[in-house]
Amino acid sequence: MVLVVIIASIANNFEMDKEYLQKFAKNLKRIRKQKGLTQDDLAVSEQISRSMISLIEIAKTDLTVSKVKIIADTLKVHPKELFDFD
Repeated sequence: MVLVVIIASIANNFEMDKEYLQKFAKNLKRIRKQKGLTQDDLAVSEQISRSMISLIEIAKTDLTVSKVKIIADTLKVHPKELFDFD
């Protein structure tokens, strides 16, 4: 018996909408700075590292709904506020 393990990301970084992610990233950074927080302050969860926050803020990675919720909770904002950039 052979066990094959395939690791796949739900977010396909080759097909992500760069413009939308850049708007999200800019808004996240604005809110974080407005609250006087650092990237380290946002990385309070085991699920999100400071390097992940950095990648999100420069629109180099996509993120999951659960990560949006963790970030919003840490910022003490409603998740929809993170998407309020249009």
